[in-house]
Amino acid sequence: MNNLPASSSRFSYPYATLQQISGDILAQARQGGATACEANVSDGFGQTVTVRQNEVETIEYNRDKGLSVTVYIGQKRGNASTSDFSPQAISDTVAAALSIARYTAEDNCSGLADAELLAETFPDLDLYHPWDLPVEEAIQLAQQCEQVAYAVDKRINNSEGASISTSESQFVYANSLGFMSGYPLSRHSASCVVIAEQGDSKQREYWYTDARDGHDKDQIERIGQKAGARTVARLGAKKIPTCEVPVLFEAPVASGLIGHFASAVSGGSLYRKSSFLLDSIGQQIFAPDIQIRELPHIHKGLASSVFDDEGVSTVERNIVENGILQGYFLGSYSARKLGMQTTGNAGGTHNLTIENATPMDFDAMLKKMGTGLLVTELMGHGINAVTGDYSRGASGFWVENGEICYPVEEITIAGNLKDIFLGITAIGNDILVRGSKQSGSILIDRMTIAGG
Repeated sequence: MNNLPASSSRFSYPYATLQQISGDILAQARQGGATACEANVSDGFGQTVTVRQNEVETIEYNRDKGLSVTVYIGQKRGNASTSDFSPQAISDTVAAALSIARYTAEDNCSGLADAELLAETFPDLDLYHPWDLPVEEAIQLAQQCEQVAYAVDKRINNSEGASISTSESQFVYANSLGFMSGYPLSRHSASCVVIAEQGDSKQREYWYTDARDGHDKDQIERIGQKAGARTVARLGAKKIPTCEVPVLFEAPVASGLIGHFASAVSGGSLYRKSSFLLDSIGQQIFAPDIQIRELPHIHKGLASSVFDDEGVSTVERNIVENGILQGYFLGSYSARKLGMQTTGNAGGTHNLTIENATPMDFDAMLKKMGTGLLVTELMGHGINAVTGDYSRGASGFWVENGEICYPVEEITIAGNLKDIFLGITAIGNDILVRGSKQSGSILIDRMTIAGG
């Protein structure tokens, strides 16, 4: 099975060469005694330009390539990898994987994905958009971004830099069941971080954007303006007393809550019994009007894919319906450990979205909250995956009567993720797309705020 190759000569190797290397790996593994084998071969390049205080700070170019070989001798597994594509290096890597497999204990859950689940059709998801960006133009864009941020307010007097990045890659995944496919990908980004000072108060903030197509990312002026405005808004931050109030997670941090959910219902956490959501299918784990969907076939999606890391077809799924969990995120190995079937999530999730029946705009969410805390930044990693206990350092804004009053810092927000998920009372329509989890702002009915 072959997907259409990249018609570009931009890469170090033609797509056909990646296919040939993949085929050679499978043949050598079979000759070496493997009963099954899979290979992933990739090639890519990128450019990152960073300016600081209008001067070029770094210009980075990268060209990367690599291959990974996994072999099975019965149910013994071995893996090896290399960044050397020479015939000798490929042979040595296959031999290393075979040697590892021979000394590995048998595992009755190991092996390739089931043949009937492998992708057979390969729709074009429009994931490859080359961006011919000369370094001189990238420098100008980064300088422009930083200058816009400085122009927001005279109190912005320093910068950690503005960056413009472009990257392109292509890959082939193949296994001994006859599957071989791959495609090219692109990802382009821009970011800006500035510092503002007022008296004894000094604050930093940032903004960034990611997109498959360089023409789809936020306008450079908007990134600089957002970075500047967010930095100035944090000046004069205060501490607040300990309290228990509603908490509104701004969209950039709200997606993290979806990430904690995804981790808790992913195969590795479940079969190791290290999740607070063990055996939760069919249970009410979110507020009754919450829907979470996985949409792997969004055109230009940052986490879109026709098949997962094992070649299994990805499918659109309703993960949560009316607050009730409908399924897990599983690869073949974890699925076998749990006595279930893979869900096409080897390698991760694909464009998770959370919504409810009546998404609200940001101002409406503030009014619904009334008095409480708007969280715009989280720090630390105080999440207990087994119990769901949640405690993070935070900063943001104190809100009264639906209006933002003043910035706050040096606080901790705490609760339990089970209660947090059930306590979602509103979801915003201010959806921010930056990765595999997409969410608007999320309002929680009540959390504990530890202040000063």
